Amino acid sequence: MSKKTGKKRPAPLVKGILDITRSGMGYVMVEGSDFDVLVKPNDFNKAMHGDTVRVRIRESSGRRSEGVIEEVLERKQIEFIGDIEVNENFAFFKPDSQRPMPDFYISKSNLQGAKDHDRVVVRFLHWEKGAKKPEGEVVQVMKARDRGDLAMKEILIQSGFALEFPKEVLEETAALDPVVRESDIRTRRDCRKVLTFTIDPPDAKDFDDALSFQKLGKDEFEIGVHIADVGHYVKPGSSLDKEGYARATSVYLPDRVNPMLPEKISNELCSLRPYEDKYTFSVIFQINSKGKVKDYWLGKTVIHSDHRFTYDEVQDIIEKKSGKYGEELLVLNQVAKALRKERFKNGAINFSSTEVKFKLDETGKPLGIVVKESKDAHKLIEEFMLLANRTVAAHVARVKINKKPIPFPYRIHDTPEEEKLKPFAAFAKKFGYTFDMNNESEVAASFNKLLHDVHGKPEQHVLEQLGIRTMAKAVYTQENIGHYGLGFTYYCHFTSPIRRYPDVMVHRILEQVISGMVVPDEKMDEKCTHCSTKERSAMEAERAGNKYKQVEFMLDKLGEDMEGVISGVASFGFWVETVNEKCEGLVSVRDLSEYDDFRHDDTDYALVGLRTGKRFRMGDKIEIKLVAANLEKRQLDFEWIPGLDFLKEKAVHKKLTPQKNNSVKRHHRSSKRKKS
Repeated sequence: MSKKTGKKRPAPLVKGILDITRSGMGYVMVEGSDFDVLVKPNDFNKAMHGDTVRVRIRESSGRRSEGVIEEVLERKQIEFIGDIEVNENFAFFKPDSQRPMPDFYISKSNLQGAKDHDRVVVRFLHWEKGAKKPEGEVVQVMKARDRGDLAMKEILIQSGFALEFPKEVLEETAALDPVVRESDIRTRRDCRKVLTFTIDPPDAKDFDDALSFQKLGKDEFEIGVHIADVGHYVKPGSSLDKEGYARATSVYLPDRVNPMLPEKISNELCSLRPYEDKYTFSVIFQINSKGKVKDYWLGKTVIHSDHRFTYDEVQDIIEKKSGKYGEELLVLNQVAKALRKERFKNGAINFSSTEVKFKLDETGKPLGIVVKESKDAHKLIEEFMLLANRTVAAHVARVKINKKPIPFPYRIHDTPEEEKLKPFAAFAKKFGYTFDMNNESEVAASFNKLLHDVHGKPEQHVLEQLGIRTMAKAVYTQENIGHYGLGFTYYCHFTSPIRRYPDVMVHRILEQVISGMVVPDEKMDEKCTHCSTKERSAMEAERAGNKYKQVEFMLDKLGEDMEGVISGVASFGFWVETVNEKCEGLVSVRDLSEYDDFRHDDTDYALVGLRTGKRFRMGDKIEIKLVAANLEKRQLDFEWIPGLDFLKEKAVHKKLTPQKNNSVKRHHRSSKRKKS
């Protein structure tokens, strides 16, 4: 009650994401808070799982707040996959979902040729007030060439990414002018006569960055980082722009790319292909061989790439110290190494990452695994992209309007959480590595010392993986706190506007800053949250796609013995990554019960046998057998193969009957024979 009016105050409204359980009950996870709001099915008000909603909290006498959804602010998913039932004048679509979902009404004009019981993709159109069902349209009849193709499409749709671009987006793209006009060149810095080249993977088509190089003096160079000027083609408020924002990122699955923008833009108009004039947005540095930036210039340019390199080609030139543009590449590599050294000196953390890719046949079936190592050629590009990103962020950060920073999508990375760092430091100490946790810089220095000292040792993999897990997730926000992992005070994403929408936002704001005509974006927080959410969805889809291909690859290896490394531990079992195939599966604690009663020791990242003391600790190498591969669930199941030492020790404990002990020995011998 209000003391002044005596009227009851309206219940508070909060914003969050609706999570619908399999039972049908809903919980809205409130932004910026640890609590959630219970929402009953009758109070969903046309919201579906994953939607961002505004919910009104009701009075509640229980421990949990209850509420009713007032408004759907953003749909997580607008395309769905499932089966259609076609009647004489209309149809109903039943989406595939493990959670309760309404059927969709499909009018006859929106069937697109779909027939009864077809498997289809349906796009959500609207859900009118008073209507019991949402209305949709068929956008694709699924005629997948194989099971794997269908699985990849389902992963994309379930993660909230559309398979096709809307008609109006494709029409708008088709109308774009592909010619580089003289009138546009006159408004830009002309860099076409400066040596310029791209360095990318061999299968890349969207070359969104290029480097230019020219010598200015004895130890002074002009190095340009040129980024595709997506903003020249994608205008604010256009259908292209709205679709790019809705997707927010390209999604990279093992056998395909689901692009943020149509391929005419990503692979043609904006791709910095060799021997073609292209519009770019550039950061051009005056820099010496020690990586000291003496000056820089920011602005719109036009370039002409003289050559397209692959990473392997550049690596070969670096190692042999000769080749096409070898002198220039060796200077670029020298500068990149100096930038990298300075970065680590200033607090960046040197986590190494190993990229695992599948060798696929023409149908997308995995034939093998390729482990890709990051070499000097990759690090060369990485350092110049990092330099451009932080230079742009620092430049914009200096601009104030009414003494306030302008809204800008910084890429931030928070410091490690103490509750994650403490158990990791205690675990590392067991291997003889100490951590100084007095302040952020000492933590970073301790990480780098550990990563250096552990290199090549048996515990390297486990400590690297656990170290990464202590780190916070990088996100987009206008509240800049710096990037802890990179050791930068200011950082943003500027260098990949073809595949990341935040980069498009950065380009537009930077253009305003350069022109002196800044219009603050009042929705910056909302846009940053959206882009961070879509980035997480893309990462989840990519993990699911990789997991599917892992299981598909392992199907013909059922029953085989393998060597693996324990990659994670929980109370219900432990995960193992195979050494040769780099595929991960679970050993269930249920299957270990015949050997001992195992309990989870979370301080030691281990499962421990209560009777034998046998420990399965993260990072341990063990022998396993592949016993199940489930494509639908994307799961691999392993069984542990006990060694003779354990069996002898167990026999001493007299916890197995002689008959059972013999059966275990026979299992061990048969496993060994199969392996040999």
